[in-house]
Amino acid sequence: MRIVLAEDSTLLREGLVRLLGDEGHDVVAAVVDAGQLVEAVGEHQPDVVVTDVRMPPTNTDDGLRAALEIRRRWPGMAVLVLSQYVEKRYAAQLLADRSEGVGYVLKDRVAQVEDFLDALDRVAAGSTALDPEVVRQLMSATSHTDPLSRLTGRESDVLRHMAEGYTNAVIADRLHVSQSAVEKHVNAIFDKLGLADTTGYSRRVLAILRYLGS
Repeated sequence: MRIVLAEDSTLLREGLVRLLGDEGHDVVAAVVDAGQLVEAVGEHQPDVVVTDVRMPPTNTDDGLRAALEIRRRWPGMAVLVLSQYVEKRYAAQLLADRSEGVGYVLKDRVAQVEDFLDALDRVAAGSTALDPEVVRQLMSATSHTDPLSRLTGRESDVLRHMAEGYTNAVIADRLHVSQSAVEKHVNAIFDKLGLADTTGYSRRVLAILRYLGS
């Protein structure tokens, strides 16, 4: 796949370029600031954008705000955020606007190269790839609205896995329950969150993340 990479650390940027190239991907541009990122996407129209959060010019949340701008200009563009930080406000906005083809993984929690490559493939295919810690912090940020407190412990586990982008079959395997049990929990979650009419994998993830970002 064709990738635009935004990372201001020279060591990490060059390492990612080499890694992706070895995996058969084409890094069509590797840039160091948010402005260059948006320009490179417009010029190259890649399959996926990989960006850090804290980048020049302000070294705060420029990369994530650039990702929002990219999704506004090119709604179908897949974006994978790779960062050390969870920037809750813009992360929730990025996910809530349209979660298909969006990922957010944390650098220090990518234990294996395969984990990063798997997240990249999932995002490029139009799915969602979220680090569990990102989901936990987004849930924590919105706990004051309190519908989550209505969920049972098992429903909360299912919701967390849903928000990470897993299908019912995978959730059943990870929680060691039947798929029909997971489906019942999913229906209960949608009922309690007022999302009972939402169907389909991508729509359900979007609805949940839209709720989390509210």
